[in-house]
Amino acid sequence: MRVVILGTAWPYRGGLAAFNERLAMEYLKDGHKVEIVTFTLQYPSFLFPGKTQYSDEPAPDGLRITRMLNAVNPISWIKTARYIKRQKPDLLITKFWLPFMAPALGTVNRLAKHAGLRRVTILDNLVPHERRIGDRLFARYFVNSVDGMVAMSQSVLDDADLFDPKHRKPRRLCLHPIYDHYGETLSKNEACRLLHIDPNGRYALFFGFIRDYKGLDLLLDAMSDKRIGQLDVKLIVAGEFYGDPKPYLDQIGRLGIGDRVVLHTDFIPDSEVNRYFCAADVVVQPYKTATQSGVTQIAFQFEKPMIVTRVGGLPEIVPHKKVGFVVEPNARMIADAIVRYYEENWQSRLVEGVHAEKKKYLWSNMTEAIAELKTEI
Repeated sequence: MRVVILGTAWPYRGGLAAFNERLAMEYLKDGHKVEIVTFTLQYPSFLFPGKTQYSDEPAPDGLRITRMLNAVNPISWIKTARYIKRQKPDLLITKFWLPFMAPALGTVNRLAKHAGLRRVTILDNLVPHERRIGDRLFARYFVNSVDGMVAMSQSVLDDADLFDPKHRKPRRLCLHPIYDHYGETLSKNEACRLLHIDPNGRYALFFGFIRDYKGLDLLLDAMSDKRIGQLDVKLIVAGEFYGDPKPYLDQIGRLGIGDRVVLHTDFIPDSEVNRYFCAADVVVQPYKTATQSGVTQIAFQFEKPMIVTRVGGLPEIVPHKKVGFVVEPNARMIADAIVRYYEENWQSRLVEGVHAEKKKYLWSNMTEAIAELKTEI
C-alpha cells in the first residue's frame, strides 16, 4: 500500500512532528511505501508563540519527507494536492489539530481525491483549547474533506458529532500511542547528573510547552503548600513558554517558592527528553482543559506515575490509583495528591501499574484502527 501522511514533520519540531514521523515508521515496518508531505511554512512568524518552529536535531533516518505546503498560500495548496494525486496513494492520512490549518489541509484533501484514495484524519482536537472566531466554520470545512476519522480520546470523538451529527463518516477511537523514540531509560543518578541537580532529591515534573490551559499556575500554587515544603519536593518545569513568562515568574516570587522550582524553560530537544523523565519521581499534568496528551505517552515510555486533572481524555489514559492519581483541577487537590504520593509510598505500586497499562498503547493499534476504518469508507 502507498501511504501519504500530510502534516507536520522535520525540520519542524514538537509532538506533532514526532507523531507523524513515528506513524510513518510503523507503516514502513509493515512493508508499505510511505511519504510525509509537510510544510514550507507552517505558521507565519507573528502567529507562532514560541522562539522557533524548527528543530536542531538531524533529519530522521529512513523517512521520505517532502516540504511543499504553505499554510497561508492557496497556490501551494493546489500544487500540493496535485503532487499527492500524482503519487496515487491508496491512503492519505492528515493529522488535524487546529482550525487555522483547516483551509489548507481541507483544500488539499479535496483536490487530491482520485479513484481508490481513502482520506482519513487523526484528530488531536476539533474544538481547540483556546477558541477564536471562525473555529467551528473552519473545522467543519476540514471534516467535510475527509472520508473517515480517528479520534484519540472520547471527548474528541464526541466533538465529531458537532460536525457530522448523522455519522455519515465512519470513525474510530484509538488512544494516543506511546512515544517510544526518546532514547534509553537512564538511572535517576545519571539523569540528575546531566541536569545538574541533586540525585537524592524528590522531583515532580511539569513537561511541555507552557500555555494557559495547561495549568502551571495551579501547580505553582500547589507547590506553595507547606506540606510539600516539609517533604522537600521540588518541581522541574521543562518546556518553552508559549506566552508571557512574567506572570509565572512573578507568581514564583510572590509565593516564595523559588528554591522549590527548577526552571528549564527552553525547548527540550528530543535527545534530552529522557533526562527529565528519568530524573522525576512523578509527572504532573494540572491541565484546565484537555483532549489527550503526548506527555502522558512519554511518561508511559519511561514508566513514570502521573498526577492528572479530571479533564478531557486524561482520566481515560491514567486510571486512578493504578497508573497515578486523577484529581479536580484546583491547587489544593493537586497538592493533596503530591503529598499522598510521597507520604504513602505509592511509587512502586503505580510503576507496576504503568508497566502493565502501557501495553495498550502500541502503534500497531493505530494502524489497525485506520485499516478497519478504510474498509468502511
